[in-house]
Amino acid sequence: MRSGCNSNSINSVVDTLYRSDYGRILATLIHLLGDFDLAEEALQEAFTIALERWSQDGVPANPRSWIVSTGRFKGIDILRRQAKTSPLDDTLNHMVSKQYDSDEQDCIQDDILRLIFTCCHPALSFEGSVALTLREVCGLSTEEIARAFLTPATTVAQRIVRTKAKIKQLNIPFQVPYAEELNERLNVVLRVIYLVFNEGYTYSSSPNQSPTLSLEAIRLGRLLAEILPEAEVLGLLALMLLQESRRKARYTTVGDTVLLEHQDRTLWDAAFIAEGTVLAERAISSKGFGSYTLQAAIAAVHANSSCYDTTDWEEVIALYGLLLQMDPSPVIELNLAAAVAMKEGPLAGLAIIDRILNRGELTEYYLAYSARAELYRRSGNIAMAKSEYRRALHLSTQLSQQRFLTQKIAELDDF
Repeated sequence: MRSGCNSNSINSVVDTLYRSDYGRILATLIHLLGDFDLAEEALQEAFTIALERWSQDGVPANPRSWIVSTGRFKGIDILRRQAKTSPLDDTLNHMVSKQYDSDEQDCIQDDILRLIFTCCHPALSFEGSVALTLREVCGLSTEEIARAFLTPATTVAQRIVRTKAKIKQLNIPFQVPYAEELNERLNVVLRVIYLVFNEGYTYSSSPNQSPTLSLEAIRLGRLLAEILPEAEVLGLLALMLLQESRRKARYTTVGDTVLLEHQDRTLWDAAFIAEGTVLAERAISSKGFGSYTLQAAIAAVHANSSCYDTTDWEEVIALYGLLLQMDPSPVIELNLAAAVAMKEGPLAGLAIIDRILNRGELTEYYLAYSARAELYRRSGNIAMAKSEYRRALHLSTQLSQQRFLTQKIAELDDF
């Protein structure tokens, strides 16, 4: 123990521990106590006790283990109180006899991995998995999740309650999937993490909005990569880091979109780019990489180019070709069209977009018409460019998109 800490420093220590280790501690308590709600209640009590005890006795040498042990005993106390009104003898005896070894780092990592896979079980609704993961693994409050998703707090709370109830109802085991189902289950986990990232990156990237969700997704990605360094886990983390590196350059001070080719690259985060590039290279050289890794490799090519025009478009086209083989998608094909246009000229890119639209795909997707308009502009067909920008404007739903497209139409009026 160390002594002499004032209340402000203790509050800071406890708050930092709560933010950094909430998920790990909760995961271990769920393992020890066997119940989400009981573990949460015990954890909250343990942190409350810590504020009082540590102010008097100093911070223990291993604060996380102290919280786990205190939470375990509080959980047993709660069960004992419940036993007075309902028969819990077997459960209580199991909890009392269950051992916790604070020195076993592998056990802690196993517990957090169990928690992630439980929150993202395929039997649960996707929205429920997202809310439960942010609450239980990341430690965000219901109000924080609601603000990040622009959703009423009551709605988020109901999702969490329903998801926990379904875990109990279906008796979903608190365990890491067996080897034969690991890849399938891992895909669900990665989808949840990437959805959280995209929600924060796509809709909270203006200068006036908090990047809470995208940074929480990166934190989740780091945690998962530390415990389960599979190729696609590394690939997803790389992709998120490389995309996040461009946050400050993606919007003007009033929130208007800045396309990649016009972004101020001095605003890009060099540390995120370096880390993401290393991870992307590591992932693509590993067995079992997939679409996240290929997207990360494409992002790395862009991130490490000195300017848009000098991008290695041949490498980008090759990577998009592999991505299309692995994950056929008209949106990926649309991105390929943009790369082909840079390498072979706008008419080559237009031919690809026309094929997509003629198949009846992306006909309601504003970016398809915006991309088409830009290629018509570059080919000198101003009338068609204006027409396609107007179609894109009609299909756009966000104010920033509409401002951008309106500006593009106005610029063409000067020709």
